[in-house]
Amino acid sequence: MHKLEPFNQKKWLVTYLLSLLSLIFLGFLFVFEASLVESSQTFDNPYQLFQQHLIGAGIGLIALIIGAITPFPWWQKFAPYGFIIGLLLLIAVFIPGLGLELNGARRWLDLPGFTFQPVEFFKFALILFFSTWLPKHQKLASFLLCLSLPSMLLLLQPDLGSLLLVLTLGFSLFFLAGGKLKHVLLLFLSGLPILFLIILISPYRWQRVMTFFNPESDPLGSSFHIRQIVVALGRGGWFGQGLGNSQQKYSYIPEASTDSIFAIIGEETGFVGCLIIILLYLGLIVSGFRLASNPRLSPSGQLFGLGITTWITTQTVLNLSAVVSLVPLTGVPLPFFSYGRSSQVMLMLAAGCLLHLGRKKQ
Repeated sequence: MHKLEPFNQKKWLVTYLLSLLSLIFLGFLFVFEASLVESSQTFDNPYQLFQQHLIGAGIGLIALIIGAITPFPWWQKFAPYGFIIGLLLLIAVFIPGLGLELNGARRWLDLPGFTFQPVEFFKFALILFFSTWLPKHQKLASFLLCLSLPSMLLLLQPDLGSLLLVLTLGFSLFFLAGGKLKHVLLLFLSGLPILFLIILISPYRWQRVMTFFNPESDPLGSSFHIRQIVVALGRGGWFGQGLGNSQQKYSYIPEASTDSIFAIIGEETGFVGCLIIILLYLGLIVSGFRLASNPRLSPSGQLFGLGITTWITTQTVLNLSAVVSLVPLTGVPLPFFSYGRSSQVMLMLAAGCLLHLGRKKQ
């Protein structure tokens, strides 16, 4: 029989912390690089987006510390309230005067002095609630009821990328908590026709899918975004054009500082730079899963840590897959890199919580 590798707490904590801090620092650098042109054109101030990103980072640092020092039992007590608050926030985006509509989507709350995207809070709340509830309840009907309401709200916004992420998190936690694999597979197969119907009745989603299969179909229209991403990655070559030397950030790539930031990274640092960043993500993900398996944790604590790491993993894979044309563009931000204060703060809070779980000694 093979012996299981003992849990080396110090090794995985160091790997996790170094990977996390490296990604956060590099995220600052590339948001600064990628946002200069977009910020100058939008706000007549080349540093506006970066300044807002720094504010989000400051709040995120406080959130990371809070997550790292707050005992998990406190979060367990907050779990049902957090889930209800998350649902109410998802509903609030449809309230006139409170919800903000951009490009035909209602995904933001327009609050005094800042905007907030409720789905980022809901991802955290969902993981926390299911990690507390599922170890004791694996009834399929109750689980689907809890997952169906937020799914419908995300469809109405519409936000298909976040919907796919929320469903992935929900089904992953259900399986990890002891749910039957056949139930997960059955739900996945039954959901495919529904997903196809959702795409079919939405012109812009159908256009994205057709663009994915035929990128040459409309080079100056629907295919423009993905073609410019490919150009950026191609220009990067092995070692890139050098920091600050991206041409594609000059309005060629839409959302250069958010969903498509990895294309700018590829253009400026090349294959080698991209590989280093991917290795940092692998270090964070592998160490995250190892910390979540800390034998000193309760089943709920382990499930919470696994859920957080699954969140980071799924969001990273979806973003990178879209950038290299393995899946259609989804609008999912790259963790710790993409501009977006809501995502930044909640991911850093979750990262702090996982750090606390990995440090548990009793």
